Amino acid sequence: MLLHLHIQNYALISHLDIDFQDGFSAMTGETGAGKSIILGALALVMGGRADLKTITEGEERCVIEADFGEYLIRRELNRNGRSRSLVNDEVVTQAELKELANKLIDIHSQHENLLLSDDSFQLSVVDAIARNEKERAAYSTHYTAFRDSEKTLHDLEALAAKTRKDEDYISFQFNQLDEAKLNEPDELTSLEEEEYRLSHIEQLKAQLQTALQALDGDEQSTLESLRVARTALQDEEELHNRLQSVEIELKDIIAETNRLAENTEYDPERLQMVQERLDLINTLLRKHDVKTVAELIALRDQLGEQMSKIASFDEDIAQAKKNVQARLAELETAAKALTKSREAVRKMISERLTADLSTLGILHAKTDIAITPAEDFSESGHDVVNFMFAANLNQSLRRVSEVASGGEIARFMLCVKALIASTNGLPTIIFDEIDTGVSGEVATQMGHIMRQMAESRQIIAITHLPQIAAQAQTQYKVYKNDTATRTETHISRLADEERIQEIASMLAGKNITDAALNTAKELLNHASTR
Repeated sequence: MLLHLHIQNYALISHLDIDFQDGFSAMTGETGAGKSIILGALALVMGGRADLKTITEGEERCVIEADFGEYLIRRELNRNGRSRSLVNDEVVTQAELKELANKLIDIHSQHENLLLSDDSFQLSVVDAIARNEKERAAYSTHYTAFRDSEKTLHDLEALAAKTRKDEDYISFQFNQLDEAKLNEPDELTSLEEEEYRLSHIEQLKAQLQTALQALDGDEQSTLESLRVARTALQDEEELHNRLQSVEIELKDIIAETNRLAENTEYDPERLQMVQERLDLINTLLRKHDVKTVAELIALRDQLGEQMSKIASFDEDIAQAKKNVQARLAELETAAKALTKSREAVRKMISERLTADLSTLGILHAKTDIAITPAEDFSESGHDVVNFMFAANLNQSLRRVSEVASGGEIARFMLCVKALIASTNGLPTIIFDEIDTGVSGEVATQMGHIMRQMAESRQIIAITHLPQIAAQAQTQYKVYKNDTATRTETHISRLADEERIQEIASMLAGKNITDAALNTAKELLNHASTR
């Protein structure tokens, strides 16, 4: 439960500290006193959207802290745009803060009455009362699996349609590359080197002949000159030996050059074949806008994989359809179990709502919970849930949002909240002027219902009705003080005598009469004896 609220520099509040009690509390005060400011601060500390305009004028930082006993939640806003949220002094994200808040407190404001026209809200109410977490979790698992299988099928069909549309083109591209028999990534470099050598074969042969003539030709050949020099130096052993080694090496060079000259022949057929291969590869490189044979090989393999997929699409699609049908069957079974869990509480919800509405002055109220099949499966199941309502005898049941007046909707929503509260463990519920459109004995009964709800949780009601305020076990007054420089909102817990004065003021306005004081005492005494 909410134990303490600290607010600093938020709107008209420069500093506020208030302890809250368990049971049923009422928060009262004149219109504009600042009740909505306190509620806004509480909503902010529970993960609401930050608005820098709420920082008190002239201040740089706003701090709001809510103590729930086990959890101390703190929200800080800075005028420079930075903000942070902490739980037990550990920084958390806004999403994490909201998730925690939803387990601690429910703030019900007037506009939430509009939720009765929202099918998803009505379904969530039934689920909360049915406590069908197990069925919903199982359904969610099968729903995800079904949608995933559908997506797989649709993606496969789309890919098949696109690929088949391009099948002839893909086949042509693949066959062209496959027929080129590209296997060596370095083939282009090897062919270019061979083409250069073959196209310059005559020049090479002439160079070899010139070299042979110089090395081992007539009397002026290098080899002959070397022999003469070696003979002349035969008495100089070291020089003679060195020349002999050179002569041996030169003979080996001459032999190798001779071999090259004999084997170097002009081969026009080979040259043509090499040039045609080069033309083919270069054409493929330009066509596919790549730079290497390795890239052509990779493209050929990719096209080959596409060709294989085309051949297997029919089989894959047939299998995907079987998977969809299997997941659908599982989903239908899970959906039926979920529907059954909702149907199981339908009668109980209707009976409770009808009884409570009768207590709140709608004596001939009739209610029902219509659970009908949805057009399609959704994340929440295969059901459409509508709260049905009739306020008068001989009036047919219709959707509550279509036939109920503002006061009837307020009472209906209170009954719904009371029913939810009786089935879940939410520790704190705040009602923000849920009593709009009611008065008199109906207001008294609304207060009584809130007091009953407070037997198992903390209830705080922001109200303008003395009948509801009198039912509370604790009452707080919100008020404003004007100073020379600013207007500030305050809150205080009322003692017994102060409660009498406040409730009398709610009855009679500023000019409190003895009759108003007596009525206030009667309301408080009546509430304490119920």
